[in-house]
Amino acid sequence: MSARTRALPRRSCHAVPGSNDKFLAKAPGLAADMFFLDLEDAVAPLEKEAARAKVVDAVRSLDWGEATLCVRVNAWDTKWTYGDVIEVVGNAGERLDEVMLPKVQTAAQVVALDLLLTQVEINAGLPIGHIGIEAQIETAQGLINVEEIAFASPRLETLILGPVDFSASMGMPSLAGGLQIPEYPGDYFHYVFMKILMAGRAAGLQVIDGPYVKVRDPEGFRDYCTRTQVLGFDGKWSLHPDQVTVLNEVFSPTQAQFDRAWEILDAYQKATDGDRLGAVMLGDEMIDEASRKVAITLVVRGERAGLRRS
Repeated sequence: MSARTRALPRRSCHAVPGSNDKFLAKAPGLAADMFFLDLEDAVAPLEKEAARAKVVDAVRSLDWGEATLCVRVNAWDTKWTYGDVIEVVGNAGERLDEVMLPKVQTAAQVVALDLLLTQVEINAGLPIGHIGIEAQIETAQGLINVEEIAFASPRLETLILGPVDFSASMGMPSLAGGLQIPEYPGDYFHYVFMKILMAGRAAGLQVIDGPYVKVRDPEGFRDYCTRTQVLGFDGKWSLHPDQVTVLNEVFSPTQAQFDRAWEILDAYQKATDGDRLGAVMLGDEMIDEASRKVAITLVVRGERAGLRRS
């Protein structure tokens, strides 16, 4: 895991097709927390090998600021995975932070990528362990094995839900993968969200929701973002520049929430250290150790988003 990216925010994770020169050139101008240059679904099969050099050039020549920079390679069940890793990681230099592995089904697939990355780092003169891994859960088997996957490698930094491929894996008849389904009396992805979230949190990972494919539906997008933000997800993918702004807003605490969290921490510290009380009233609210844990979580999110106590 890259020490640089360990605590960076991933509110907005922007997808950039690795074969598209125009999109590659425009991406660094966006205010996304994380960019992944895609060699998988966004690249046609006949363009995949040529796209590797474009991705390497973009990593090395463009100014990505402080954003986390990742490349999504092709899945292990294709013929391109090892070539993606060797050519891109081996030539991109230290600015590349992570490799995203799609359609992860077992912990062994993460271990295999870890071993290959170690060899590539040695040959490229990179520090061993510099490249982190993002594991994308997109199949029924991947969801069943997500707990083992989450603990498969110290390189792991995030778990990501791939809703469209997951819908296909489950045989869902709706074509609205990653969207609301009004005909279903509830949230048809709630179990999936929570299972991935629990596995990620148990392993100390960030957890990211996948794409919302209606890129010209800002209100629907905001509504869908709120669903996973409320559960505790760290961020979500953006497919269009307009979605980045919404994500950075939805997945950040407000200044008022951030300040309130600090008030809780201050009051609880005074109660336990000075007055030796295990619980205390703060306004009309009883706070205790559980309140402190929730407040710390919110403070960490706020500091990741650049908030400072007012």
